[in-house]
Amino acid sequence: MKATRLAIPEVVLIEPKVFGDARGFFFESFNQQAFNEATGTKHDFVQDNHSRSSKGVLRGLHYQIQQPQGKLVRVVRGSVFDVAVDIRKSSPTFGQWVGAELTEENQHQLWVPPGFAHGFVVLSESADFLYKTTDYYAPAHERCIAWSDPDIAVDWHFDGTPSLSAKDAQGVAFKNAEVFA
Repeated sequence: MKATRLAIPEVVLIEPKVFGDARGFFFESFNQQAFNEATGTKHDFVQDNHSRSSKGVLRGLHYQIQQPQGKLVRVVRGSVFDVAVDIRKSSPTFGQWVGAELTEENQHQLWVPPGFAHGFVVLSESADFLYKTTDYYAPAHERCIAWSDPDIAVDWHFDGTPSLSAKDAQGVAFKNAEVFA
């Protein structure tokens, strides 16, 4: 696999080696040893999630203030623009974001470590989004930063008004959000 550290170096774009021909393709979507080497980390994954969303659905910016989750995310159908925001106050990249387009064609994955808020918007008619997490979902500790926060100023690569859940529509301003030390 090819691993590229983004502008926030803890966030890693992973490009698996795909073997394809006229019959289709094969690739190893996860290998713990290769993941550890690519990211320079050692995390165990405890939960896999799958969501399907329509065009224009925006999910995020989510994180858990306790039981923080690292997420390894990918798209198996459609395309999304995926975003990670550094919310570690002690980090030199605090309040900065990085993003990548993840599609069924490019088969890229994004490693979003604990200490980051995460979100994505669907660019295709629909998208199936898979993610592995390093800790269990803990709704009591889940937080949401407003997707449109001007202090973060994410360029979502999407024109128009996104479709939000009631929870995401209530996202707080970054300046008022609970963050990590």
